Amino acid sequence: MRNDQHEDLAHRAAAGDDTALHALLAAIRPGVLRRCARFLPCPQDAEESCQDVLLQVARNIHRFEGRSRFSTWLHVIVANSARQTYRSLKRRAAEQAYAAPPVEPADARTTSVIAGSRLDLLDALERLEAHRAEWVAPMVLRDICQLDYREIAEHLGIPEGTVKSRIHQARVHVRGSLTRGL
Repeated sequence: MRNDQHEDLAHRAAAGDDTALHALLAAIRPGVLRRCARFLPCPQDAEESCQDVLLQVARNIHRFEGRSRFSTWLHVIVANSARQTYRSLKRRAAEQAYAAPPVEPADARTTSVIAGSRLDLLDALERLEAHRAEWVAPMVLRDICQLDYREIAEHLGIPEGTVKSRIHQARVHVRGSLTRGL
């Protein structure tokens, strides 16, 4: 299904058409799952985040006003959901660490470097959010969701120059955070 068909379904669903909503959710699910997997290396975690995104879309489609493209609106939900799922998993792991016996460290030969770098990036984004929350969304939308500067500016309601500046500052901070973590 093409993006213009997603846009049409989104507008119809926002107007209360349940058939369009069901068709929209079915159409976007594969792409949402792929985007969630960009953030979360474990397939089960990506699936959990994907389900959360689809639930949020179903519950909040009436808020989609069409001022930006549906795909932009969806990217923001995906990014926020994946980060929230990561925080939840991290919190659960910390709680279980107190209740469970010590676990052997992972074998470096079987641990994915890509998975590790994704988790490092999520940690760096979490630290950045605590420091300068307004820098996180532009960077995630540009570098992970791959939106263009104009789309980001429209969605966030800020000038394109501000978007570029925030992305630059976020990248500098995250790069430093990742370098210190090595």
